[in-house]
Amino acid sequence: METASKSKLVGKSVKRSEDPRLLTGHGCYTDDKQVANLLHIAFRRSDQSHARIVGIDYAAALELPGVVAIFTAEHMDSMVKPIYATSKMPDYHPTAIYPLARGKVRYVGEPVVAVVAESRYIAEDAMDYIQIDYELLPNVVDPEAAAEPDAPLLHEEAGTNILVKREFRRGDIDEVMAQAPIKVGARFRFHRKTPLAMENRTYLAEYDQGRRSLLLHSSTGSPGIVRDALVDILGIPGSRLRVVAPDVGGSFGGKGSLYPEEILVCALARHLGRPVKWTGDRMEDLAATSQAFDETVYAELAVDEQGAILGLRANVIGDVGAYSIYPWTAGLEPVQVISFMPGPYRVPVYHGKVRGVATSKSPTGPYRGVGRPTSTFVMERLVDMAAHKLGLDTKEIRLRNLIKPEEFPYKTAPGIVWDRSGFIECLESGCEAVDYDTLRQKQEEARAAGRWVGIGISSYAELSGIGSRISASPGMPINTGTEICNLKIDPSGSITASFGIASHGQGLETTLAQVVADELGARFEEITVIHGDTAAVSHSTGTYASRSAVLAGGAGTLAARALREKLERIAAHLMGSHAPHISISEGVATAADNGKSLTIAEIADAVYSQMGRVPKDVIEVLEETKSYDPVWGTTSSSTHIAMVEIDPETYMIHVTDYLVAEDCGRMINPLIVDGQAHGAVAQGIGAALFEEIVYDERGQILTASLVDYVAPSAPEVPATRVVHVESALPDTIGGFRGMGEGGTIGAPAAIANAVSDALTPLGIEIFELPVTPERLFQLIQKQKLNTKEM
Repeated sequence: METASKSKLVGKSVKRSEDPRLLTGHGCYTDDKQVANLLHIAFRRSDQSHARIVGIDYAAALELPGVVAIFTAEHMDSMVKPIYATSKMPDYHPTAIYPLARGKVRYVGEPVVAVVAESRYIAEDAMDYIQIDYELLPNVVDPEAAAEPDAPLLHEEAGTNILVKREFRRGDIDEVMAQAPIKVGARFRFHRKTPLAMENRTYLAEYDQGRRSLLLHSSTGSPGIVRDALVDILGIPGSRLRVVAPDVGGSFGGKGSLYPEEILVCALARHLGRPVKWTGDRMEDLAATSQAFDETVYAELAVDEQGAILGLRANVIGDVGAYSIYPWTAGLEPVQVISFMPGPYRVPVYHGKVRGVATSKSPTGPYRGVGRPTSTFVMERLVDMAAHKLGLDTKEIRLRNLIKPEEFPYKTAPGIVWDRSGFIECLESGCEAVDYDTLRQKQEEARAAGRWVGIGISSYAELSGIGSRISASPGMPINTGTEICNLKIDPSGSITASFGIASHGQGLETTLAQVVADELGARFEEITVIHGDTAAVSHSTGTYASRSAVLAGGAGTLAARALREKLERIAAHLMGSHAPHISISEGVATAADNGKSLTIAEIADAVYSQMGRVPKDVIEVLEETKSYDPVWGTTSSSTHIAMVEIDPETYMIHVTDYLVAEDCGRMINPLIVDGQAHGAVAQGIGAALFEEIVYDERGQILTASLVDYVAPSAPEVPATRVVHVESALPDTIGGFRGMGEGGTIGAPAAIANAVSDALTPLGIEIFELPVTPERLFQLIQKQKLNTKEM
């Protein structure tokens, strides 16, 4: 029997099969859905960051023509029950999630009142007639102040604003720091940002009174997680609740969680017996979609005279916002900061601790990279600072400390196990591709001419495609470590591959069809990939954490192999041959012993339509369902190299050159891999130089529109070169690693190091991101003042 080892499609830059519909305006998003008798929701959201709700008067709004109903938290008690993002982590305090603010509000933008009307315009007009009386409560905005024992509490039932805390230790860090010949450290700050997806969050719920079933169309990346949560919240059998994620215009993590608005549209559709829709506008998106990062890190690195790392200490305060988001918990972002702080380096002694502190801001949740942009920023800055202090080149100090090929698998101090990945190979390949030594010479020439030019390197590692052992460790009540594929052939010979994942722009319809086509021996054009639908397979969660290529690709491979064996057995009977002699390629099964051939369509026709042609002992249903659990997952790695130039008059930072050298194992589609790298680097540039959600001391959001929240556009993003390194294939099926988050992990650190490098003659280091022109101006003015005083 011929296997699919001779790949024909995997590894090729096949054009995305999604693009014809998406690029011609024929995509179908949740807001495009046309449903008869539809009602629309608008939310009256809190304009206070922390206040008790004293009273709500909506009588005048209810009289407005076209207004169907108005709901507050009290109305929802009989319709839903609260849900908690539970965890087995010690020192963790879950917070109740309700569809509307109950008792008090905890951040500006929290939904308080829902107006249901015949149109969104009427619902919006009704807002002006609603009066909410608040009793203002003390501000809880500064996470360091909120962590104090006597701070006012956001959640009185928790008894503290510290929703989660963790600590990792290996060795005696105090002794190392006391004896180390070289120490560097600082207070690092990575400010809050937002996912800023092209499509805002949108939900449309339909309740079938006859079948007592609910259908939710949602712009989500995790339809399975949403479905399972709603089953519990609404008290409805899972067989009667279906969640569909149609085309989704980006997520970047922001659409990977359960939101109050999602709960509300479902509850009200069932209560009112009519379809209900809510589409967020951009201001709602900026205020109420989960936000990212927001950590302060006090970190110190010890090295010896040769630059070898001796120990690392980090104390992290994470601002997690007002609630612990479902299902990921408030620990998702800050705990991963200390978990990944040692990065791809040999760190023999480590002490990392973190506190996730509740504040009156939108909850933080998943964002592309989760925790690792901050940990990489801190670690890579420390490595560069040590190099500066020792007079070493920044490339050289990394080569001395990166985990070597012979040291894999390598267990880090927090317990993460890196499998074989191209830590050193990525650094060397990247430096070779940019001609690093020549680049340094050009920098010296630019400096001699008075230009502020800098070169920055960042190296990192990430877990990707994680299996059940890793995903279970936070103690969440969901299984995110497996994936299912159902593969079936219909009587026409068309092939449908159904998965539990949900694409929100990654090109999964293309890449998974490539995998299935190769393993089954089918034509790419004959395969239809179904995703984003909880009815497609028995269990699903969604797409997040760079998991889809590894887990869905693995499940698809197993299902295709099993179905291929069925086809070979049936084809052997039809052609008077034996299964070991059958090969299938390009949709045609050929018998090596007699030269006969049949198409997959002909085999399917014989099975389903030509009764008696295939005897009972040979006939089989042309369908297979397989699951895949990689148990541990795998390690992706990369080195980013950035070159920047700073305008000494405007303090604008221009990224003039950028290169990514990455190891994602066996590439399914290099074109899509490059696209993922380019897009993620653009987001990383935004985090490094532009994007910042700003709250004032009262908890009012000051970046509530795209006038104030600045994202990079095409002129700010250079052409990014990508070098592919295949150091060794991991043990995952297919040899795939995940790689969707790398640019956002590596880019902020590389740019911060490049800016610091450019400012070396001025004696300035970068400890805060984004490094905006205003911040840069203040740093330079402060340095000039300090120089004069000396």
